[in-house]
Amino acid sequence: MASSVPHVEVTELLGAELSDLHLRVLCGDVHLDHWITNPRVQKPGLAFAGYYKYIKEGRVQIIGESETEYLKTLSAEKRHRRFRNILALPIPVFVITKGIEPFPTFHELCREKGVPILGSTSLSSTVINRLSFFLEDHLVPVTHLHAVLVDIYGLGLLLIGKSGVGKSESALDLITRGHSLVADDRVTIRRYPSGDLIGYCEAPVKHHMELRGLGIINVKDLFGLAAIRERKTIDLVIELEPWEEGRIYDRLGLDETVYTILDTPVPYIRMPVATGRNVASLVEIAARNHVLKLQGHDSAREFALQLEAQLEQRKQR
Repeated sequence: MASSVPHVEVTELLGAELSDLHLRVLCGDVHLDHWITNPRVQKPGLAFAGYYKYIKEGRVQIIGESETEYLKTLSAEKRHRRFRNILALPIPVFVITKGIEPFPTFHELCREKGVPILGSTSLSSTVINRLSFFLEDHLVPVTHLHAVLVDIYGLGLLLIGKSGVGKSESALDLITRGHSLVADDRVTIRRYPSGDLIGYCEAPVKHHMELRGLGIINVKDLFGLAAIRERKTIDLVIELEPWEEGRIYDRLGLDETVYTILDTPVPYIRMPVATGRNVASLVEIAARNHVLKLQGHDSAREFALQLEAQLEQRKQR
């Protein structure tokens, strides 16, 4: 399997993030490097009933009380045959819930086939919810951008631009106005099945900013909890760029462009930075204006329509 395929190894399920499930290895501790490639978990009830085509490759298989009680109704011979058939499929791991012990024949066959079994004392519904959230968070497409992500009026605004253009300084100004920092300098972005792009900051730089001349500051300690957000949907991208004399810039705001992140288009604005321009105020206004657009009020287009109507009236005189 190509190393570029997003995957989670079975051993990662035993880490601190899922410690509340109290997962333990019941079988196959030398095969914990198996790859989980599908974020959706599955209960193999239909497979135990003989419908094997519904088992999807790369999914965690959850065995709970209902599956166990059904298997008890089968003869030992039929149960053994169903176990053999299901273990011929590409299954990375089984997780047995509610502290249920696996059937001895199932345990032995899993050991022979090299398929790990994990056990948890939690309910099946809890295991399914926690594993689904964990796998979705770790298997979705991800990228990292040199940028700053802030929350302005509930809008996730990503500031991009060359190093030294003033992204962090603008973000700091916005924080002093009551807005919140999500990530500075290195933004991790994940694209979820819903299409949402979620940005956040990874440790150890989480909640910190780098300001030239000042060094590293802790935003949470300086401004309090209201000044930070753990993660935010990216709704608008603004690129700060040095002002170039003679370059043509959009004067009306009618040009609608997008910035593509992980094959997902996001509304995009190029904002020239020049001496004397209050960039934080301009970014704040851009965020307000975008919120108005989302509510159906496009100032630039309304102005253009009014101007067009006036010109049409003059022609008819």
